[in-house]
Amino acid sequence: MRELRAGSDAVLLDFSTGRAPEAEAAHVAKALRSALHDGALASCDVVLSAHTILVEALPGAGLDELSVLRVVHRARHSFTEARRSNGLPATADLEIPVVYDGADLAEAAQLAEITETQLAATHSAVLWTVQFMGFAPGFGYLVPAAGTSPEHVRTLARITRRTESRPVVPAGSVAVAAGYSAVYPRSSPGGWFLLGTTDVAMWDSAAEPPSRLTAGMTVRFRAAQRPPTEEER
Repeated sequence: MRELRAGSDAVLLDFSTGRAPEAEAAHVAKALRSALHDGALASCDVVLSAHTILVEALPGAGLDELSVLRVVHRARHSFTEARRSNGLPATADLEIPVVYDGADLAEAAQLAEITETQLAATHSAVLWTVQFMGFAPGFGYLVPAAGTSPEHVRTLARITRRTESRPVVPAGSVAVAAGYSAVYPRSSPGGWFLLGTTDVAMWDSAAEPPSRLTAGMTVRFRAAQRPPTEEER
C-alpha cells in the first residue's frame, strides 16, 4: 500500500500494488467507517474507488493521519489473516432475495459454461463486497469477497458485458458483468447480463441514508420464489 498526501487535510491510500487490491481496499474502507461510527476517528470522509481510498477531513480541520493509519494497519493485518485461512464471514451485512428469472440467465450460463441452475447457485453462494458506488444513486459495484472460491470467481468472470446495451433495464434487476454484480436501483440503460429480480429497494430518497448499499459492506444474494400472480392465487 502507498500513502499519498492529498493536501493538508487528506491522504490517499493506494492498494493497486497488492495481490487483491479491490478486496483489500473494500475491507479497509469498511474498517475506517466502523471506526468513525465508534468514535475512534475524528469526523472525515472515506471515499472508496476501485483500488484507492481517499480519507479527507473538513477543509482546514487537519487530518489525524496517525489514527487513520492505526485503523488501516489493523485492517490490513486482519485482511491478510483472512486470506491465509481462506475464511469468509458467516453472515453478510445485507441479504437480498432474488428470483432468478432474468432475461439473460440462459445466455449468461452459456458464457459461464454451466447450467442456468448452477449459475443461480454460484451467484447466491458468493459473498459479495460493495467495491464502490457509481453510475446512478444507489448503484453499487459488487465484487467477490476475499476468500471466495477461485472456481466461483473464474466462472463469474467468464460473463462479460452484453454486446449491445438495453435502453431500459427495470429497477430491481440483478445483473452481472466482467466479474461484478449489481442491482439496478431504478429504471435506466444498461449493458449487464440480467440474472433475476429483487423487490429490495436500493435507493429511497426519503430514508437516511437514502442508499441501501455503502462501499465496503458485504452482500449475499438468496434464491427466492416468484410470488404468485392474481390469476394463480
